[in-house]
Amino acid sequence: MYIRKFYISLLAIFVLFPKVVFAQPTPNPDTSNWLSSPGIIGTILLVVIVLVIAIFILTLKASAYFTQLQTRTERNKKIEFGERLLEMDETEIDSVLEKRKKAVSYRLSGDELGSNLEVDDSRGIIAAITHEPGNPLVDEKKKSPITIDTPFHLKKMITWYIGAAVFWLVFGTLIGQYLGLKFIWPEMDAISWLSFGRLRPVHTNAVFWGWASLAMIGLGYFVITRTSNNKLYSYKLAWYAWWLMNSSVAIGSLLLMSGVNNGGGEYREYIWPVALLFAIGMVLTFYNFYQTVAHRKIDEIYVSNWYLLGGLGWTIILVIIGYLPMYQDGLGETVIQGYYMHQGVGMWFMTFTLGLIYYYLPSSLNKPIYSYSLGVLAFWTQMLFYTLIGTHHFVFSPLPWWLQTVAIVFSAGMLIPVVAGTTNFLMTMRGSWNEITKSYVLPFFLVGVVFYFVGSAQGSLQAFRFTNFIWHFTDFNVAHSHMTMYGIITFILWACVYAILPKITGREPKQIMVGMHFWMAFIGLFAYMVSLMVGGTMKGLSWIEGKPFIESVILMQPFWLWRAIGGTLMFISHLLFAYNFFYITGNQRNPMLHPKINGPDTENRETIYPGPKNKTVTF
Repeated sequence: MYIRKFYISLLAIFVLFPKVVFAQPTPNPDTSNWLSSPGIIGTILLVVIVLVIAIFILTLKASAYFTQLQTRTERNKKIEFGERLLEMDETEIDSVLEKRKKAVSYRLSGDELGSNLEVDDSRGIIAAITHEPGNPLVDEKKKSPITIDTPFHLKKMITWYIGAAVFWLVFGTLIGQYLGLKFIWPEMDAISWLSFGRLRPVHTNAVFWGWASLAMIGLGYFVITRTSNNKLYSYKLAWYAWWLMNSSVAIGSLLLMSGVNNGGGEYREYIWPVALLFAIGMVLTFYNFYQTVAHRKIDEIYVSNWYLLGGLGWTIILVIIGYLPMYQDGLGETVIQGYYMHQGVGMWFMTFTLGLIYYYLPSSLNKPIYSYSLGVLAFWTQMLFYTLIGTHHFVFSPLPWWLQTVAIVFSAGMLIPVVAGTTNFLMTMRGSWNEITKSYVLPFFLVGVVFYFVGSAQGSLQAFRFTNFIWHFTDFNVAHSHMTMYGIITFILWACVYAILPKITGREPKQIMVGMHFWMAFIGLFAYMVSLMVGGTMKGLSWIEGKPFIESVILMQPFWLWRAIGGTLMFISHLLFAYNFFYITGNQRNPMLHPKINGPDTENRETIYPGPKNKTVTF
């Protein structure tokens, strides 16, 4: 009887909901007019937005430089003229003044050039002559005299977290740079542990869990104590987490290069004992953050803490689900892979980094965040929409059609938190654009915020079935991942580091070095992503036309060359960032000899915090 009811129910599902049981009820889309697709047009417009922002920043900086140069020239001219007057007698002064009057009223006739006469600027046309110009190519920008009195143990811990992150950034991107060169010279080596299949997960996991995660947590410790007007709950837990997370990345990298891996999907290549170390570190960090906020000395919970605690909580759940063995077979593994991969980016890196922006951006500008309500709206819509979009990586796969559709719809819904967050950040920056000419902190923030909109919106467009059909499994996805993880996460982390480290150490980096870091990273990223976007599109169209696979490899060669050039600029910028970090932290009084376990912090704390609704905040 039960069997008969089961078959009747199954038949009803087939009749009433045919799309639920069939993976693909419609044929593949027609790509003859691919260039007129809304997803393609939208992506092109988004890339143009990035280019416009670059021109905007460059124009402001060039204008400020030439204005400063002109001011310096006029000042030097006045000083020089004053010194000459002091050495002259009254008759000579009258003669000079008479010449200057004539020079002011003089107009060129058009035939002054081209003679063999001795140079004599009797009319005062030449402003100055020098064989050793005193103006550098790039002027030093104004340094911020503001410092924050930070407890010694907190300063030490933040520095060690960011320092470890800097190491993993250089290490991870060195691996990435080597892999990028392999696309041009595939015969570079024949060593098993240097093969692409082994090194690629070393690169991704090192920059994900080593660079971005440790930098986020280190910066988060300052935010969580500052906005709670409270000391950190436990420095012991923070140091235990530091050791566990770094051990996880170090051991995981060695095992991956040795060929020992999980093999279950992208970004979870670490075997479960190694991933467990990182997960325990996350649990300790979450507990430390939660207790610090729970024992806060104020009534409100600042919006940053919503994002920080939300990101930590979601990621702990994510790691558990991603490694549970009962989901690791067949299509179930595919569904979990999409969930894990996109949750890692959206609910950990993106959510936590947004929490950092909500503190470090307004504090850098010494003004409150534009709208607390927009921040809360963006938080809850991010929690709602981001949790179900992972399957858009498996459109036209054997997964149920309805599940693919849900992922596409929720991907489009992500425009709500993205627009809310972008509006909030840009409106906070409103009226402070002159800061671009004084420091590179705001340019880093501006690029990160713009990429937050551009990268997220482009991801929503890429989730549509037509664009997914063209771009999936091509190099375009590599461009998209760098647009988000690098353009958003990394640029914002750099902005936060440059915003806070000089204030807690009292030592400013050389702005010319920060400027070189910014422009090499930005130009490198732009060359990297545009080349792979164009090449990936051509590769996808080549596959659709049924051409041999080797032809798509040949057509990608010039684009892989530009990928290597862009990647080289990006890697050099990371070396500059490492230099700037050690310059900022390397001249302190014994601040961080050993990351040993410390007891409770008994030093004085700051009592000023950025209240969510206070419009007269001092940071």
